[in-house]
Amino acid sequence: MQRIILILLLSAIFFSGCRKSEDTVPEPEMSIYNFVFKKGYNFGLTQNVMLSGSKDTLSGYIPYDADITNLVASFEFVGAEVRIGEIVQRSGISVNNYSKLVTYTVIGNDGSTKDYYIKLKWFTGLPIIYINTLNGVEISSKEEYVPGNASIFGGTNYDDGSGEMKIRGRGHSTWGIHPKKPYQLKFENKTEVLGMPKDKKWIFLAEHSDKTLLRNSLAFEMGNVSNLDWTPQSVFTEVFINDEYNGTYNVCQKVEESSNRVDIGEEGYLLEIDTPDHLDPDDIYFYSTKFMIQVKEPEIAFESAEFYEIKNHIIGFESVLYSTFFKNPETGYRKYIDVNSFVDWYLINEIAKNQDSRSYSSMYFSYVPGEKIKMGPLWDFDLGFGNVDYSECEYPTGFWVKDHEWIKRLFEDPYFVNKVKERFEYFYNNKSYLIDFIDKKAEYLSLAQEENDKRWDVFGNYIWPNPVVYDTHQEEVNHLKQWLVTRMGWLNNEFKEM
Repeated sequence: MQRIILILLLSAIFFSGCRKSEDTVPEPEMSIYNFVFKKGYNFGLTQNVMLSGSKDTLSGYIPYDADITNLVASFEFVGAEVRIGEIVQRSGISVNNYSKLVTYTVIGNDGSTKDYYIKLKWFTGLPIIYINTLNGVEISSKEEYVPGNASIFGGTNYDDGSGEMKIRGRGHSTWGIHPKKPYQLKFENKTEVLGMPKDKKWIFLAEHSDKTLLRNSLAFEMGNVSNLDWTPQSVFTEVFINDEYNGTYNVCQKVEESSNRVDIGEEGYLLEIDTPDHLDPDDIYFYSTKFMIQVKEPEIAFESAEFYEIKNHIIGFESVLYSTFFKNPETGYRKYIDVNSFVDWYLINEIAKNQDSRSYSSMYFSYVPGEKIKMGPLWDFDLGFGNVDYSECEYPTGFWVKDHEWIKRLFEDPYFVNKVKERFEYFYNNKSYLIDFIDKKAEYLSLAQEENDKRWDVFGNYIWPNPVVYDTHQEEVNHLKQWLVTRMGWLNNEFKEM
């Protein structure tokens, strides 16, 4: 009898221990999974969009036909409930705006929480700018603005915005030759655009002949890591005009006087070495001993005191530059110019072997009375990096900008040559950074270039002045990278031998 009682007692202790162990098993880890936007619940979706990711971030692309601000998500989860903020979410029922990062919070039975981040990209993943002109009027002139409104969808990376504006065409060959047109947009009020500082005027570069879409951005990035005072910021953007998709544009700051652009203060002048066939009737310009030079800003009168102040100073600089004492560090050209800006401007344009930067146009510089002449900012590189078929700029070997009239003379001074050689090492040592920049931007444009090609049929077709024609964006990008690597190698050897 005592033996039976002992067995029962031991059994009770054993099973009691088992129940206690089961009671303390932790809850399954909270999670959200099988997150999908189903076509049956979302107008505009022709197929389900399943999100993917790792850890706490789920991402995916929403086609343009679907309204990213009005979507219903279906999902499964482990936990007591799911919320966005204080609002409980119901799978297949709750409607949300996914134009910005959305945080889903899974709440456990014990009140603990775990956040999941839903990151959607709309259309190609680029921000979108909608331009609607008054009564849908066509933008057909470079001289006459068309009024209207612009709305900015910034996506997950930028703020949204909108405002009254007017828009006109711009450019020279890019306006007259190509079907995809570049534009200048001017807001009624200073407006921040895609993270770039507030201002009124914005340039929409079409990048039509540059099938990589990357050459201007690559040059700007070189400017960003240079000693130049200012380089335009730019952001790739999808553009719709009067509700029709018009392609991928490089939206950038205009080269103009401003406290957050070309900062020349109240006394300075922004100037451009240009060509006569670019002149408009109201343009103010003069001829130095070497170039035709436009006074871009501020507005001055022809033959005014300001006009002669600028003209006489530039001609005075040139007379010293071509004098017998031009190398003198005190009385020679160094008295007139900011050498570091000339060196960096030269090298970036020479690395790009930029077609127009030897003697044609878009060569900007500034002069503030009492200060030295500064080269920059950079502009107009769509015909750089080998993208031209009517000159030796097609090839990655050979000097080009070194024959610019001012630069050619400067190269006769060993001081300037040594500055160029030392500074080139900086750019050469960052060659891999520039290649990585190209690859990252190409990846960023992976969907955009496809849509742009659907709109404009660029791949596999000759577009003036392409020296090569490839069937895919990646082939175009590979050609650009190989050209840059070869160019850097050639320049490195040449500068070492100087």
